[in-house]
Amino acid sequence: MSSIALHKRLISIAAAAFAALLSTAAPVWAAAVNTGHIEAELVADRTSVAPGQVVHVALRQKIQPGWHTYWRNPGDSGQPVTLDWTLPTGWRAGAIVWPTPQRLKIGPLMDYGYTGEVLLPVAITVPASAVAGRSAVLKAHAAFLVCKDVCVPEDAMLNLDLPVTAAPGAPDPKWASAISGALAAAPTPAGLTAVVTASAASLRLGLVGPAVKGGDFSDAYFYPYDPSTIDQPSPQTVDRGPDGLTLALVPGQAFKSGKPPAMLQGVLAFGGKAYEVSAAPGAPLPGAGGLGPPRPAAGPVQLVTAIGFAFLGGLILNLMPCVFPVLSMKAAAFAGHAHRPKDARVQGLAFMGGTVAAFLALAGALIAARAAGQAVGWGFQLQSPAVVASLALVMLLVALNLSGLFEVGAGLQAAAGQAGASDPGGALGAAITGALAVAVAAPCTAPFMAPAIGYALTQGPIIALSIFAALGLGLAAPFTALAFSPRLLTLLPRPGAWMDGLRKVLAFPMYATAAWLVWVFSQQAGSLGLAGLLAGAVLTGFAGWLYGVAQRRRIEGGRSALTFGTAAAALALALAAALWPQPGVPTSAQAAAAPSAAPGELGSEPFSPTRLAELRAQGRPVFINFTAAWCVTCQVNDKIALSGRRVADAFHKAGVAYLKGDWTNRDAVIAQALAEHGRAGVPLYLMYGSKGGEAEVLPQILTESIVIDAVRKSAPDAAGA
Repeated sequence: MSSIALHKRLISIAAAAFAALLSTAAPVWAAAVNTGHIEAELVADRTSVAPGQVVHVALRQKIQPGWHTYWRNPGDSGQPVTLDWTLPTGWRAGAIVWPTPQRLKIGPLMDYGYTGEVLLPVAITVPASAVAGRSAVLKAHAAFLVCKDVCVPEDAMLNLDLPVTAAPGAPDPKWASAISGALAAAPTPAGLTAVVTASAASLRLGLVGPAVKGGDFSDAYFYPYDPSTIDQPSPQTVDRGPDGLTLALVPGQAFKSGKPPAMLQGVLAFGGKAYEVSAAPGAPLPGAGGLGPPRPAAGPVQLVTAIGFAFLGGLILNLMPCVFPVLSMKAAAFAGHAHRPKDARVQGLAFMGGTVAAFLALAGALIAARAAGQAVGWGFQLQSPAVVASLALVMLLVALNLSGLFEVGAGLQAAAGQAGASDPGGALGAAITGALAVAVAAPCTAPFMAPAIGYALTQGPIIALSIFAALGLGLAAPFTALAFSPRLLTLLPRPGAWMDGLRKVLAFPMYATAAWLVWVFSQQAGSLGLAGLLAGAVLTGFAGWLYGVAQRRRIEGGRSALTFGTAAAALALALAAALWPQPGVPTSAQAAAAPSAAPGELGSEPFSPTRLAELRAQGRPVFINFTAAWCVTCQVNDKIALSGRRVADAFHKAGVAYLKGDWTNRDAVIAQALAEHGRAGVPLYLMYGSKGGEAEVLPQILTESIVIDAVRKSAPDAAGA
């Protein structure tokens, strides 16, 4: 072999060895640059690259403790990090893949950025024309605004040498895992359906899809790409739905300008996950709300407090006007058993069992309805005209029974035999009485009940049912305690003729309850529905009279089968007449605004979020009354605290706008408004001041003085406080 040939052969061997060395070598890193408050460098997820390959190169920032840099939307102040690339011919750099930022609350401002160490990956595409065996130099000028108490602009010129090899290089042992983790955690599209419903003072961002169905939204937050779309420092409240969630946002200047953007875009983050969102304007999405705010963690103290509040609320419920009539039934029953301690104890336990069982049944139905996406709350059963009509007829039958038209369990009592024998039907009757007490007590919300029920409906079924069971125990506790107190029972007179008179007197509260339910039904079903229910009431009375005739014939030894059958047929006709489908009437939230009130009278407008936003934008104080025809507490408050001339004068003087949210029939808008304030039922009274801010929640039991004081605080200058 000639010397020239040998020389060429040695060169070829050296070149091959060098290429092999390049294929396993790590990139030649330039030293990290210290900009003053940041240690910055470029790092790659591969030791080398092949022609046509995509490699991820990340800008690594190691930020000094206490300082921060900024996201693509810096928030109310700041500037995002920028990268200006200088690459070999044919090489292309993609956009920065931004990790989900941190919220940086600085005084009244909300910024979005990063602290500690953060990687900003960028996809670099190697051209097919890249020559293996050479090293490519990637250059980038990085600019930062780094802030603590002051902000300092800093920059760095960063270099990275990447060997080009015939085959793709191995993952970099130091940075591949970190870069892939940053890419995996970055917000990604998830096929979400998103809609934004906008008004002058509110934005509602609804999202549904598999990625958000049943999620833990306790830390849910929306980061907008455009800082002008929302008011970033304002709180973001969440309403869960069976298929997603709805975020209540405060609109920014872009939505107030009269030319709102075509899309609301950004990142939704919750539970350690983040998704890109593009929401077009539209109506609220079904399944994106109705279940209330996220479930807070049920710590032992919170749970014990909620159970305690529920028990106290149940106790106080005994003093509410809606419960009086049914409790009068129980009082009459106790009077008959006062001197038979064993029977009294049995009835006391049965009454408690019926009460707790009814509360659990109602709570279970409520939880199931909300899980199915229905916007219902406490007292939801009385939003159904059919339920109200049925209860009215039941209360009428109870009143007729107390009046002596017929006897419930008379046959059982006769079979029991002699005087002084235990009443075998007493336990069942006591349990039914407890259930009836719950049926009519449910519309009432006593003090302590509202926070307990609101908390219960944000928890899982087991915790929620435990809280409702405590509510039932509280309602039943006074009578059950009385049943186990022989000394108190002996204070009552012995059974005698006076008991029959007491029963007949106590029938009239039941007639009043039936009349009240008929009035509630008329608000829901209109005059045609009322005609059907009144016909049903007449037939119910006729059925009760026939049943009483049958009982008397049986006692006298006569034949009664035909009369019993006729009574049952009459009762069936009564139910058919009362429940015949009738067109409903709109609630006040759906009806037209009420006419102007005369001087000295308090006029109202129907509640709607849009109207509330308009009034608040005008700087007017606003009083909101969430009420229902079936809520006795609401009606009492209306008469005692909201109908007087002093209150009307205070409203007129302060320029208070009065909005009324009527929840007599189901209304998803009102249900949502209640949920936003942690409530599941009515009454709820809110007072918004003329200078903005959150609403003041007034007590559930109102007086004129409470209302007037709230009005004066809402507009002190106008009210002359």
